[in-house]
Amino acid sequence: MRQTVAQQQIVVLGASGATGRLAVSAALRRGHHVTALVRRPRTLPPDARLREVEWRDVRDAAPLPAALTGADAVISALGGAARGPTSVCTDAMATAVPAMRRAEVTRLVVVSAHGVAESRDRSLYARAVWAGVEERMRDKEAMERLVTASDLRWTVVRPPRLTDARPTGRYRVAADLPVHLWTSVGRADLADLLVREVEDPRHVHAFPRVAR
Repeated sequence: MRQTVAQQQIVVLGASGATGRLAVSAALRRGHHVTALVRRPRTLPPDARLREVEWRDVRDAAPLPAALTGADAVISALGGAARGPTSVCTDAMATAVPAMRRAEVTRLVVVSAHGVAESRDRSLYARAVWAGVEERMRDKEAMERLVTASDLRWTVVRPPRLTDARPTGRYRVAADLPVHLWTSVGRADLADLLVREVEDPRHVHAFPRVAR
């Protein structure tokens, strides 16, 4: 018998990005209501359970009170610029965390990256990712410090290399999951994990890794 999942109101930051779109789709498919924060309106396919809120500047707190009203959880799928200096993830959390406190929304699930903070080891994977996207990794590290210093019920998901593979539903999740140079996970499976972590919080105040 299929298990019934309690309907929730989920706010998705970075909803127009590659992972954010899939998180919105996964949440809607599983019966939740979604408030999607997007840079431009009418970004996502219309749905009766979807509301878009324009958020052009992640440092602007003005749109957040209305977006967070009645919310059960926030998912941040923000990624930042691929090249060059970026502080998108850090700036977004500096804005969103205080807004969540004021709105009394306590559950936060954010996408970070393997190789950040204490997961930055001497492996080929960590060295390669820092050589390739150092600015994004620094942004993720600063973001994590803001999130983990808060009193929210946070989960920081640290995926390895992301792909556009079709969803499988057969991915591994663990805090000590081995990550090698060839390790990857599809964005669709990552999005599935983000929504399921809202539905059934198994990694509160933890840094789960995920891989196919």
